[in-house]
Amino acid sequence: MPASDAAPTLDDVARLADVSTATVSRCLNDPGKLTQTTREKVQAAIAELGYTPNFAARSMAAKRTFTIGAIIPTMENAIFARGLQAFQEELDRRGYTLLVSSTAYRADAEEKQIRNLVARGADGLLVIGHDRDPAIYDYLRQQRVPVLVTWSYDETAPAPSIGFDNRAAMRQFAQNVLASGHRRISMISSMSEQNDRARMRIEGVRDAMSAHGLDPSTLALIEVPYTFDDGAGAFLKLMQQDPKPSIVLCGSDVLAVGAIRGARQLGMRVPQDISITGFDDIELAQVTHPELTTVHVPHHEMGRLAAQELVAMIEDKREGISQRLDTTIIERASVAPCRSPTA
Repeated sequence: MPASDAAPTLDDVARLADVSTATVSRCLNDPGKLTQTTREKVQAAIAELGYTPNFAARSMAAKRTFTIGAIIPTMENAIFARGLQAFQEELDRRGYTLLVSSTAYRADAEEKQIRNLVARGADGLLVIGHDRDPAIYDYLRQQRVPVLVTWSYDETAPAPSIGFDNRAAMRQFAQNVLASGHRRISMISSMSEQNDRARMRIEGVRDAMSAHGLDPSTLALIEVPYTFDDGAGAFLKLMQQDPKPSIVLCGSDVLAVGAIRGARQLGMRVPQDISITGFDDIELAQVTHPELTTVHVPHHEMGRLAAQELVAMIEDKREGISQRLDTTIIERASVAPCRSPTA
């Protein structure tokens, strides 16, 4: 045991666990290569001694910091929480620490945070969507810092992505809506500037309209910030149209719940008087009344696979491999079929 005034060392942990120092080191750096029994012995010794690994020495030896940065547009709602949780859990299993920052949907803030994380030695970066100045990708290549995009998939983009095709997902969703008889369609979207996810969802709705013989330029569209209040306010504006829409497609569940609030303010029933849909299938979609018809995004799988791919890019020093994930339409209670051919 170490002296009372001395910090416990790797040797102390090895003696208490009755293993080699190499085994302790492996438990800290690559626990998957050890049996569960050995891991538990080492972890119990670490806990008993209060041992703290010297990650600075580890970083110098490996020429890596074992730190990954994730830059997300906002922390104010749950849209990114589930995916980031899975991302962090997978990184932790692989011995990496996650640093998270948010941009408030500002391109200048994202660029600043990217440079700050690189300056602090991040081994790799996770970013959301593909919309950014190409010079940023050039900078990261010069710095030899791998970057992976998620929440979007585009095999033609300059960076690899683990995500889904926002345009195709919303196109399929809107086609289902049109097949149920709705023709007077409107949409509430997040701001589409510097946001390929929002922009592609809008284009998906227009694609579906074209396929059903409707003029996509007639889509009543309001773009607002990503909040409940803005969703409600946009809904109130849409209801001033004549004729009113029979359905409001929302680019996110948060905006959809805001729209439901707006409907209540007008004394409208959902879905009897107006149908409303979301996108993302966060927990909120199941607790609002009525429960929200939406598009399920595989947040957990996306986060897990993104962590695996980014670590592989770092450790194997290779280009990333893009992967497209499937979304699913979730039909709940906020949509009713429209039987009038002109509705």
